[in-house]
Amino acid sequence: MGQLKNNDYWLVSKAAGNLTNQACTLGARHIKDGTLRLQFNREVSYYARSIVNEVALGKKSPEQGLMDIKNEQSSLLSQSWEIAKKGAGTIAGAMQIITGAGVCYGSAGTLCLVAGVPMMAHGANNVYENGRNLLEDRTDTEGPVRQGYQAVAKAVGYGEREGNMAYGATDIGLSAYALSRYVLKPDAWRLFRYVRSDYVRSYKSMGASAMGFEIYTDLQTGKQVYQETGQ
Repeated sequence: MGQLKNNDYWLVSKAAGNLTNQACTLGARHIKDGTLRLQFNREVSYYARSIVNEVALGKKSPEQGLMDIKNEQSSLLSQSWEIAKKGAGTIAGAMQIITGAGVCYGSAGTLCLVAGVPMMAHGANNVYENGRNLLEDRTDTEGPVRQGYQAVAKAVGYGEREGNMAYGATDIGLSAYALSRYVLKPDAWRLFRYVRSDYVRSYKSMGASAMGFEIYTDLQTGKQVYQETGQ
């Protein structure tokens, strides 16, 4: 492979160091158990060091070493992104449950069946699916509510794909309702009954981060629905 230049060795060593630092950052973000986090960091460090050694011994070219390190970095980032998405889905599901309960309470039960209960059911299903996917490192968990949509779709002559599309579309619709429904203004106070001016659209009372999180989860759901249409 020719004589290894000092500059090439330095580039590979620097890339290996960046990989190790990236592993430490991602480990601190996603692995709560200290022993497991240390083991993960050690394994990545050993891998990065082995690449440097193979390049130094001429078993790999500097270009191959850099490519291997780059691929490992991409793999770690991809795994981190998947964990983040599943975690966001779990949090969004929990928020749906809380919002659905709020709809039932705020409407004195009048909107419970048409909005509150479906919202809580979808929320519980999203918590189940994303939570199990996160714990078991998978992406194909189907909760009972989604399976119910699939069963209805099959009963009317369609398939699981249409059931998944209906589930996703309903999820987005419930989210849109939650954002647009009227809620009491934070500073609203009356001794007797509230009037229309005491209420404001829900999205107007949300902070920027909460609004951004809601939009993000809706976009992810919309992406899943779009992918179903292309199958």
